[in-house]
Amino acid sequence: MRKPGSMKGLEDLGRIRLSQNFFLRDFLHSEIADFHRIPNIPEDPDLAVEAGRRLCEELLEPLEATFGRLHIRSGYRSPDVNRFGNDNNLNCSTNAATAAHHIWDMRDFDGCMGAAVCIVVPWMLDRYTDESNWQRLAWWIHDHLPYASLCFFPKLWAFNIQWHERPKRVIQSYISPRGILTKPGMANWEGRHSEWYEGFPALKN
Repeated sequence: MRKPGSMKGLEDLGRIRLSQNFFLRDFLHSEIADFHRIPNIPEDPDLAVEAGRRLCEELLEPLEATFGRLHIRSGYRSPDVNRFGNDNNLNCSTNAATAAHHIWDMRDFDGCMGAAVCIVVPWMLDRYTDESNWQRLAWWIHDHLPYASLCFFPKLWAFNIQWHERPKRVIQSYISPRGILTKPGMANWEGRHSEWYEGFPALKN
C-alpha cells in the first residue's frame, strides 16, 4: 500500500479497520500536526496498519471491553510530525527513540515492529482521586495484558501503552511516585499484584 497522494486516498486509509472497535482514522489526529499544518500520514501504511492492529487487538480491545470506552489522546505520529515536535520541545522524543512507538511505520534499531497510543480510562477518573491511584491500573495491566511499556502522566492519568514484538514490560511514571514502577530484574516485577486493584472488573475479551 502506498502513502496516500490524495484526499480520497487518505479517506480510504482512515477507513481501514484495525480491530472490532477501532479504525486507523481514530489514531491520526494530532494537535501538533493540525496547528502547524504538517500532514500526519504514514510513510509506510502497510507497516502502520500491521502494528496498529496488534496494538488494538491485543491491548486496546481488552481494555475497552473491561473498563468501557477509552479516550484516545495521541496515537500515530508521522516521522515529520514527531521530528517537528522534538525540535520544538513539544514533548516528543527523537524519531529514533519513537520508532516502533508513536511512529508505527518505522522499525526500531533492532528491526522490530511496534505501536503505542496515549489513552485515558474514564472508568478510573470516575472512581479515584488520589494522585497515586494510577498504580492500581498499572498493576492490573501488568497482570492481565501483554504490554511492552507503560508511561503515566499527571493530566487525567493519561498513559502511553505500547505493543512491541519484543516486549520489555517496563512501567514508568511522571506522577508520584515518579520514576520506574517496575521492570525486569526488580523484585516486584514477577507474581501477581491483585492487592493493588481490589474491586476492579475481571478481564473481558
